[in-house]
Amino acid sequence: MNNEIYKLTSAQPLTEAFIHRTDDRIIDLFGYHPGEEQAWASRLDSLAARAGARANASDVAAVLTAYQARLKPSAETASNIAAIAEGAPVVVGGQQAGLWTGPLLVIHKAVSIINAAKSASAQLGRQVVPVFWIAGEDHDWDEANHAYVLTAEQELRKLSMARPEGARTCVSRTSVSAEAWEQLLQELEAALPHSEFKGPLVEELRDMALHSSSLSDMFAALLGRLFGKEGLVLLDADDPALRRVEAPMFKQMIERNDELEQAYVRTAEQVKTLGYTLQADVVAGSANLFLFQADKGDERTLLHKLGGSFQDRKQTLSITKDELLQLAESRPEQFSNNVLTRPLMQDYLFPVLATVLGPGEIAYWALTGGAFRMLGMEMPIIVPRMSYTLIEGTVAKHMQKYELTFSDVMERFEDRKADWLKQQDGLSIEGQFDSAKQSFIELYKPLLELATSVAPSLAKLGDTNMQKIVEQIEYMGSKTVDTFNKQFEASIRQLDRIGLSVKPAGKPQERVLNMVIYWNRYGLNWLDKLLEAPYSRTGGHEIVHL
Repeated sequence: MNNEIYKLTSAQPLTEAFIHRTDDRIIDLFGYHPGEEQAWASRLDSLAARAGARANASDVAAVLTAYQARLKPSAETASNIAAIAEGAPVVVGGQQAGLWTGPLLVIHKAVSIINAAKSASAQLGRQVVPVFWIAGEDHDWDEANHAYVLTAEQELRKLSMARPEGARTCVSRTSVSAEAWEQLLQELEAALPHSEFKGPLVEELRDMALHSSSLSDMFAALLGRLFGKEGLVLLDADDPALRRVEAPMFKQMIERNDELEQAYVRTAEQVKTLGYTLQADVVAGSANLFLFQADKGDERTLLHKLGGSFQDRKQTLSITKDELLQLAESRPEQFSNNVLTRPLMQDYLFPVLATVLGPGEIAYWALTGGAFRMLGMEMPIIVPRMSYTLIEGTVAKHMQKYELTFSDVMERFEDRKADWLKQQDGLSIEGQFDSAKQSFIELYKPLLELATSVAPSLAKLGDTNMQKIVEQIEYMGSKTVDTFNKQFEASIRQLDRIGLSVKPAGKPQERVLNMVIYWNRYGLNWLDKLLEAPYSRTGGHEIVHL
């Protein structure tokens, strides 16, 4: 395997400043930096000192065991859950459940979680467990319901599932029918190129679909299949059994909601004072909690504080603090965190040594430091996830043939493609037509002046006439170039394949393509190469050749 280094910068200045330590003021927002080895030992000591303030480890492990039982857990995962029951620290990261795991960045996050846990275990000399937090409580269906694949015709195709009828509830509570799964699988089978792995892949997905009543179920089944041997522990944030363990923290969040709100507001002001843009909404009066309304089909509703009660935005729901506290005690499964309270709940459930985050997540986690401290907690070590670009052998050969570097493809691909085609033009077609056009204009101008001197009213007609002739010359030139380029159709297809594989739809590969593309072509060997690729606690980007 030949790996190359290419720096992919995020669009998050605060994240970049934190990772690369270009602004020391940023570190105060987080507390620890993943690149400091001592930070890991210090965080471990801090976890030990706060052990009594977290949820009971045995209770959490029991929930995890029950959840994994539906997924046919590996021996490695079962062993890791047993370690959690004994108080083992964890490295955790998560993502909303996407169709067939969604874009590749989800796989990259799982790989990062696993490798961060291995790295910490090696340094600290004790077992550190990788945990993947499936954000099944999220309700953005359009973000979760699709996958992009490359077809046999080398086209990018979006396969998606329509939202089932019913209330706008979370992904884990949105039922997917057997018929919907089968339709999608047939579309996938028709789209994927033929390979020795295609039949077994589709059948394996079909078997998982038989036991998946939601996108979250399928997501968990796939992650378990892909990373079971690595001992990755899975949980669904919307698991009712997990909610019962979380009940005491929900009660704290309700009881001290005004203090939490003030903490978020103060930190948001600090971030703005430092000159950075907020990456999550800090809204005055927001409770930063959702409530599932059972009488509205479990519609997920964000709570706001108004007039001494908690209400929805339209003020059709009104509930007192005491009623919310009673609900948290009796029916905690009706509650759900938002992006600002989820970090707190995560740290209540587990002894979180570190959390693996993407660039946008790091930016909004910066808003939570004050809330952690207000509750007597401490933010875990923030670890940027790794990112990868998979380069297939054929694509690498094409890049070499056309003398394209990875940066060429990422930064100036269309220009390089156009330059290559121009270089093949030994007839200088564009140049000759441009020259003819300029010659015509020079010849025509004196005639236009002559006509205008005879009758000024002819000026506009002459101008229009000249433009039409120029347009015809340009049209003929364009048609000649197109006809000439047809002899290079094979080369154009090769160039287009490079762009489609490395930067599909003009975006980094990890944000678009789904992992089934590579499973179909290579079995699961491609995943082993990601797990074996160089790992850094401060993140980074690796080009991995398949």
